[in-house]
This record gives sequence, structure tokens and C-alpha cells, in this order.
Amino acid sequence: MAEDFPKPRWGAEQRLEFIDFICFWEGEINRSDITQRFGISAPQASTDLTTYQQAAPGNLQYDLSAKRYLATAEFKPRFIKPNADRYLAQLTALATEVISLEDTWLSCPPEMSVIPIPRRKVDPLILRAVLRAVRARRSIEIEYQSLNTATPEPVWRRITPHAFASDGFRWHIRAFCHRDNAFKDFLLSRCCGTRSEGDPGTTPDADLEWSSHFEVRLKSNPNLSANQRKAVELDYDMRDGLLTLSVRLALLYYFDKRLRADLAQSPNPNAKSDAREIPVVVANRDEYEKCLKSMNKNTRNKHAATAHSISS
Repeated sequence: MAEDFPKPRWGAEQRLEFIDFICFWEGEINRSDITQRFGISAPQASTDLTTYQQAAPGNLQYDLSAKRYLATAEFKPRFIKPNADRYLAQLTALATEVISLEDTWLSCPPEMSVIPIPRRKVDPLILRAVLRAVRARRSIEIEYQSLNTATPEPVWRRITPHAFASDGFRWHIRAFCHRDNAFKDFLLSRCCGTRSEGDPGTTPDADLEWSSHFEVRLKSNPNLSANQRKAVELDYDMRDGLLTLSVRLALLYYFDKRLRADLAQSPNPNAKSDAREIPVVVANRDEYEKCLKSMNKNTRNKHAATAHSISS
């Protein structure tokens, strides 16, 4: 029985996972795929394929004419749990040239393209310095270029970073600002330099906006037809017509902008033609807006404190 197959050593297990991965996503494999990926000999690759067939009988069938192993119609992954998001993430990284084909397990990716988005440049040395401060739970000075008109030139400011956050387009440092005595977000791409590690200003557990969450409940736009709503619910894998997402309070503003939830107010009966532009709306709208308004107020207070500290 395949369930009784002894667990191989880590190196061999990784190669068996690779065979599983390639055969599931691409439907075929040969010895050269394994030798080129792992730098092993052809006899070792043959042994791996034999071992795989013993562990997962019925998954592969050898094609003499093509000299390749083909996945059978009854193929069931034995060593991996297929993840479509992970596969598509690799395609995205390949298309945007973040990684090369050699950095993935893909051997024959499909033709692909993604919408080009201007990249924020992040200095790897700055990122490394901030990462070191996070791990050591230390503060660090960053030379930060703000869009605030009161500080047109970059200024040095001490922060105690504890986490990183992305809004899908740009990365932020989540940190305690020693100057403003508050937790704030700093764009990594606006950091011009780092220096001088020091004592922390506070501990990460004091960042309540980071540790607290709001449960956003999404539903299909009621102005869509029944079949359109069904399609949207399928798109987002909704259960009983709802999708619940737990969002950190510190990220709720970014979430709101990313999902265009600020445009999806109470559905207008006369706006049916526009419903497809906003297929998903917030179901718990009142609680959501109340929480969002409270977060925006906190943000405005932080900005006011910043302006005050600059003017004084």
C-alpha cells in the first residue's frame, strides 16, 4: 500500500515532491527534468522515478515513443498538496521578472503577462538594516522623505520597527515613531538611509491597531442578477453568500482603497448598469464605516501631531 511506503530522506523526498509537482501541473516528466533541476546522475533520477511509482502506483505511465512518463487520468498527488495561488504567484513573479525560471519548479510555463505597475524602489541595504532592528527589537534612525510640504527635504527620525505591511502595491514599515510618540507606517521606498541603532521606544504589543482586527463581511452586489451574483460568489469562494476577511485595524484604510469599498455605498436601484464594476460590496457596512471613520480620525490626529512637532 502507498500509505505504508517508508519516508525517504529529505533530499530524496524533495525530488519526489518535484515529480509530483511536475506531473500534476504539466502532465509529464523524464529523467533529464530531475537531473537538471537537482544536479544528480541519470541512474539516481531513474531510482527516484522507480521509488515514486512504488509510492504512488497508478500515477504514471511510461510512453515509449516520447520516452517520458505521463500522468494517468487517475493521477492523485502523493507528496504535495496542489495550491493554485502558489502556482499563479510563481507565474506573476516570472512575468514581472522578480525571479527566473530556475528559481521555480516550473519547466514549461504557459505564455503569460501581467498589467505593468510602477515599482517602488527599495534599497536592499536599507531593508536589511530595518530587518536587523526588527529581529533585535531595537530602534533605528531612518532618513525619510515625506510628502509633507512642511518637510520638503529628507529628515532623520528614530523609529522602533516591529513589522512590515503591504497594500498590494507598496511595502510599509510598521513602527513606533519616537518623535510623534505613536505607531505609524513608513514607506520603505521613501527611506533614503539608516544609521544608529538604539534602545526601543516601546514593545510591539503596545501597537493595538496592529494586533486588533476587524471582520469584514463581503457579499455580491445586490444589483447584479441572480446568475451574476452566483458567478461572483463562485469567484470569491463565498459560503452562504458571504466571505469574511479578518483585517488588521492598521491596514483597514489600505484595504478600503484596494477593494474600492469606498465606492460601494448602499446600492442605488438606478445603478444596475454599473453593478458589474463593483461586483463585491461590504455586507456589514454600518460597522465597517464606523470602524473606518475611527481609524481615519486616528490618522488625522497623528498627522496633526506631526505638523505640531514640526512647527514647534
